[in-house]
Amino acid sequence: MRIDRVDSEAELLGPPVSNAEIVKVVAGDFEVRLAQSAAEIDAAQALRYRIFYEEMAARPTPEMAARQRDFDKFDVACDHLLVLDRRRGEGPEGIVGTYRLIRRSAAAQIGTFYSASEYDIRPMVDYPGEVLELGRSCIAKDARNTATMQMLWRGIALYAYHYNIQVMFGCASLPGTDPTQHAMALSYLYHHHLAPPEIRVRAVDSRYINMNMLEPGSYDPRKAMARVPPLIKGYLRLGGFVGDGAVIDHEFNSTDVFIIVKTELVTEKYIRHYERGMRDQHN
Repeated sequence: MRIDRVDSEAELLGPPVSNAEIVKVVAGDFEVRLAQSAAEIDAAQALRYRIFYEEMAARPTPEMAARQRDFDKFDVACDHLLVLDRRRGEGPEGIVGTYRLIRRSAAAQIGTFYSASEYDIRPMVDYPGEVLELGRSCIAKDARNTATMQMLWRGIALYAYHYNIQVMFGCASLPGTDPTQHAMALSYLYHHHLAPPEIRVRAVDSRYINMNMLEPGSYDPRKAMARVPPLIKGYLRLGGFVGDGAVIDHEFNSTDVFIIVKTELVTEKYIRHYERGMRDQHN
């Protein structure tokens, strides 16, 4: 599916004064902002390679393996959100977390969104207002804690606020390529967090795996929730939904589900918290 339309309200804002001004939060030793240089994007791709290919056993292309970088065509059009531990450095050497952010305008440059290879995303493409695809989320192993994840979400909230994002979406992963190992978690997600019909994305027919593997009432929802990966739990806590159908991603050695999050709760939780903190600093 090609994405040719760029009709978001964000386009009315015109170009920002500086990319650096869209997202800029410093909290203690940590900072969240958008990448400002090719060197920082390269460092984010190196972090992604270490996490996805070395730690999680994804399958790199020969070129990726030679460069020790995770990259694709979307990297040139998207925005790269970074968390830096300033004790390690304030440039590329300080990057400990990253997210890839793709708006309609970036998807139009490429001709599609990343997740369109796995899901029929017409409900997202046709959604009124601006939408944002999230992807390539990863955090360095020695920085994998709540504080780093909170910084990433504060950055996403500021970005969503600036561009008036209405809905965020993307693929999130469960480890391994045997969906039956995740029967309880997938069934729980389907029974308790399935998106309403008007925004329900469905896996493409050729890759569709039924998530409704277990009958409702045949498993303990609390035990099922415990088997849901932390990132997906975070989306659910923000009122997130899942699409219909899981997809096996052999390249990334994962079983994917489609996540949809309306940004209202995200901006309320993180923007308002940030604004209160700023007021407290000045009182």
